[in-house]
Amino acid sequence: MSDDRDTVTLPDTIELPRLLDFYELQTAEHTGIHEFYENLRAGRLTTTQCTDCGETQFPPRVVCPDCHGDDLEYVDLPHDGELFAFSTVRAGPPMGMEDEVPFVVGIVEVGDVRLSTRIDGAQYEDLAIGDPVRLKVVEIDGPADHERVFFRFEPR
Repeated sequence: MSDDRDTVTLPDTIELPRLLDFYELQTAEHTGIHEFYENLRAGRLTTTQCTDCGETQFPPRVVCPDCHGDDLEYVDLPHDGELFAFSTVRAGPPMGMEDEVPFVVGIVEVGDVRLSTRIDGAQYEDLAIGDPVRLKVVEIDGPADHERVFFRFEPR
């Protein structure tokens, strides 16, 4: 074996490529559901409803998965909901959330829609099925040239 080996130095941190960012770009240039994010930025939780068959889907769609129509309109969802199911993430969180474990995730019923979301401000032991929860809009800090937001819920 030779003693004339090169040494490779690894960086302390690695900047993630845009492709691995957990939250999509939210402008009309980047997504067909940009209106959802515009509404959320204004404090409104919305989704799409098909004007042909009347079905409401979450997350928002550009084509109705029931009738395949593309005549969709945005409708408001309640900001208050009910906890349908929940669990705790203790390992294997999404990239960038490794320092936040453990955290609670859940299924929340808002009107006729069930959506998956993070539950802030509570530990698993503090929650029960049927607990009332309320919308919380959070800003996303990260590699984008515009403001980004997402939703979470918290106990009422």
